[in-house]
Amino acid sequence: MRNEFIFGSIFISIGTAVGAYFYFPVIFLFILWVPLIILGVLDLNSKRHTIVANYPLFGRFRYVMEELRPKIYQYFIESDTDGTPINRVSRSVVYQRAKKQLDTTPFGTQLDIYKPGYEWINHSITPLALDHLNPDDLRIDVGGKDCSQPYSLSLLNISAMSYGSLSSHAILALNWGAKLGNFAHNTGEGGISPYHEEHGGDIIWQIGTGYFGCRTPKGEFCAKSFEEKARKPQVKMIELKVSQGAKPGHGGILPAEKNTPEIAKMRQVEPYTSVFSPGFHSVFSGVEGLVDFIKTLRHLSCGKPIGIKLCIGDPSEFNDLCVEMKRQNTFPDFLSIDGGEGGTGAAPPEFSNSIGMGLRDGLIIANDYLMLHGIRDQVRLIASGKVVTGFDMVKVLALGADACYSARAMMLALGCIQALECNKNKCPTGVATQRPDLYKGLDVEDKYVRVANYHQGTLESVAEILCAAGISDIKHLNRRHIWRRISFNEIKNYEELFPYPEKFLKSVC
Repeated sequence: MRNEFIFGSIFISIGTAVGAYFYFPVIFLFILWVPLIILGVLDLNSKRHTIVANYPLFGRFRYVMEELRPKIYQYFIESDTDGTPINRVSRSVVYQRAKKQLDTTPFGTQLDIYKPGYEWINHSITPLALDHLNPDDLRIDVGGKDCSQPYSLSLLNISAMSYGSLSSHAILALNWGAKLGNFAHNTGEGGISPYHEEHGGDIIWQIGTGYFGCRTPKGEFCAKSFEEKARKPQVKMIELKVSQGAKPGHGGILPAEKNTPEIAKMRQVEPYTSVFSPGFHSVFSGVEGLVDFIKTLRHLSCGKPIGIKLCIGDPSEFNDLCVEMKRQNTFPDFLSIDGGEGGTGAAPPEFSNSIGMGLRDGLIIANDYLMLHGIRDQVRLIASGKVVTGFDMVKVLALGADACYSARAMMLALGCIQALECNKNKCPTGVATQRPDLYKGLDVEDKYVRVANYHQGTLESVAEILCAAGISDIKHLNRRHIWRRISFNEIKNYEELFPYPEKFLKSVC
């Protein structure tokens, strides 16, 4: 698009000049085109707006339409599986927070608070001062009894998105933002790339079923290469991906168009071929093998926190995992619970829409089964699945999460406009593409600050919500604090809707 604009501008200028020579009134067209050409050249060098840089002049229409549309459409309603409306703050709010623009809304709530599905937290008659909770202190220590290198994890971190799915510029900006904001960046199953390492942000290295970055030529797990990378100081935690919410049981997909020679070399696969990760791990089988492998990874990494990422499926299988952890007296340092509503760059629609338990239900099952087995204090829970706002975080923390991942909000902070071209290598904002002509428009030095801004602003929102509710410590937040409208004349809190296990209630009474 950039080349077309340049050549088009030259052609128009020459044509207009020739026309003006033969027919004087055409000079007025020349007067019209010169300012547009100048504006287009400025757009080509824009650093603030990727769309404008990639699509000079034409990209400006997007921002014109943003200003013209009614403000009420800055909010959108999604539906739960039962059709109950759920409010989500729109991408424009993320943009405002990322850009440090005015982060307030005029004229009161734009939601119908009497419709079933509306959720809220009640304020206290004696709220705390807003400086009572420091957003920078909203962190947890991850590392159990067998971990010799625990890590202080922010309550909000970048969810798993691989280099390959995202562009090199997107990875650079995300990791640099994590460095600036002092939070962690999950690599996704594509492995650690030079773009993850360049700015030195804390890394959570995810190991998927393809073992990219630690595999043999035959695609099997390679202990030697894992040990070499896992002991790098920048790698703070290791996450073993068992399943992903957007396509549980399927395995990852990297379309051929995005599998460049550089990415193929990193993953040890053939370039320009579609890469399908298996839906299961070849290095172990069953819950016994899974727990054994946790011990292996912890030993090879020299005692760093080891976790499991999974979307909850059959609850009885998670119960079996808890039983096996107790039997071996070996526990992952954290569990990342992914919801079926989570996003992905490429997935079969049936898997994306109809397989996998939602985050809310999966998180409750994981938390409550750990409580029933008396091992909740051994494992940290990280929640992932459409976590965008401070209130989204407060809700999952109330349900039992210790910290959160966010993927789509971090992409929005980079400038993603949800064009839904992720799987076609045509992302117009340069976020989810391997085309240099598109990702060059994503200015890393501008976008990394926005990522850090979004993180900081969202944690500030969490702190303000807790202070308004009179909650002095995140540990005091629980299910009774979150309320949901069931019908026009009935409301219930989360503790009534999702009671804690009886054994746990007895232990705290």
